[in-house]
Amino acid sequence: MDQGLEFDVLVIGSGAAGLSLALKLADTVRIAVISKGSISTGSTLWAQGGIAAVLHDKDTVESHVQDTLIAGAGLCNEKTVRFVAEGGRAAIEWLTGEGVPFSHREAPHPDEYHLTMEGGHSHRRIVHAADATGRAVQLTLEARARTHPNIHLFENHMAVDLVTHGTGAARRCIGAYVYDEHADRVELIRTRATVLATGGASRVYLYATNPDGSTGDGIALAWRAGCRVANMEFNQFHPTCLYHPEERTFLISEALRGEGARLMLPDGSYFMQRFDKRADLAPRDIVARAIDHEMKRLGSECVYLDITHQSADFIMGHFPTIYNRCLQLGIDITKEPIPVVPAAHYTCGGVMTDLEARTDLTGLYAVGEVTHTGLHGANRLASNSLLECFVFAAAAARHIEATIDDVPVPPAVNLWDESRVTDSDEEVVVAHNWKELRQFMWDYVGIVRTDKRLERAHHRVELLASEIRDYYTNFRVTKDLLELRNLVVVADLMVRAAMARKESRGLHFTADYPQSQAGVPQDTVLVPTPRGPARGLELNLNLNLLS
Repeated sequence: MDQGLEFDVLVIGSGAAGLSLALKLADTVRIAVISKGSISTGSTLWAQGGIAAVLHDKDTVESHVQDTLIAGAGLCNEKTVRFVAEGGRAAIEWLTGEGVPFSHREAPHPDEYHLTMEGGHSHRRIVHAADATGRAVQLTLEARARTHPNIHLFENHMAVDLVTHGTGAARRCIGAYVYDEHADRVELIRTRATVLATGGASRVYLYATNPDGSTGDGIALAWRAGCRVANMEFNQFHPTCLYHPEERTFLISEALRGEGARLMLPDGSYFMQRFDKRADLAPRDIVARAIDHEMKRLGSECVYLDITHQSADFIMGHFPTIYNRCLQLGIDITKEPIPVVPAAHYTCGGVMTDLEARTDLTGLYAVGEVTHTGLHGANRLASNSLLECFVFAAAAARHIEATIDDVPVPPAVNLWDESRVTDSDEEVVVAHNWKELRQFMWDYVGIVRTDKRLERAHHRVELLASEIRDYYTNFRVTKDLLELRNLVVVADLMVRAAMARKESRGLHFTADYPQSQAGVPQDTVLVPTPRGPARGLELNLNLNLLS
């Protein structure tokens, strides 16, 4: 019987986390890497700032740890934070060895990395490649992956659901059903280890800096498979997304504020000093709320970021991508301030993992923004996200390599069955529900929340989930439908987590509970519960959208 494709490892996602893990394993195992679009369409390509790592002789791991703990507002796991900070140097050395062209200092120290400062850091420790670090990392790793004989890249493929086998403690992940967009069919990929590296869920919001594919796929996949998720109420809004009718997702790197750029109101006055003693170098949650407050107070559509005090050569040399894109839109940032607004940027919660990137489901790993490792707490410190990808990819690779010989070949399972569904003649439903979801999440679960807004969002999520469940049950899958199906799961998790936290902390700010609670803060852990008997091998693909 046809049993689809079989590999040693399946990596779902092709950004920094997925490609680095694949490259670390590829000399010993056969790997399939799937990407919803082309290999480089994920968030990594657009990361401007850099990678936080302790490399300067005046900096210390302990300082990096403390900066991260402070930004995390009491919810970081210190063991995880230390694990990641200690892995910084090795991560940069590995990336350099792979050929990533990081920026270096000018003479007389051309062999040293050029390190920048970003908000929340107490030292210059941001390793970067000009202002397009993510692009340099992504393109370098992609080129290496494309030439490795053991890495098989599947573009325009999207995971539908994870496949599991066994029951109770013996239950494990043995691969995934995968939708091939070009062939318009669902395939089975069986593996001994599966890795979620799908990124975050910022596209659940109306305005986001992330590409269209950031739809929380990995979080929804893991949740439906029975994994816990945590801290989904903490969604980081980047304070400075370019405000322009022709460009809705272009972020203006925090590194500009690290080099002295200041936020100003339309009248030219600076305002961040009224909200935090660190002024423009305050953590992102404080800056985003300050901008949101001033925009609402003034009825303004945006605020402005001014770096004109620096020389034109400095700006063009350090921020060529930002300079050139703004110039294309008629904004010369060497002479005028940049119009900016906050936008959803990073999902700090996600699938719970240990320090080896293992999830609750045996055989399933998760790396990068899809996870809750304990690193970010209630707020992510700038440039820790790429670092987390590389440190945990290395950890997962070590564990997979050490254990995979003991994992049996995946057993036979049922192929995807479309005999009881038809082509849809109502695709407008998907488009309408997509817009409605993102709009009410922006209005009710945005930068500032209230109990009433969250209750409204919860009610709308339940209605949408019912419609989408019915649609998914009766019609053949499409990429848009699968993304919408995942987004409504993620929206439900975000709303329920936000409703459960009766305080303001880090990125979660509620006007009904503006203070942080006393005592030791706790993570918001959500646990999935089965709904009725499972179909096939522990899967309830059509019915178990939400717990």
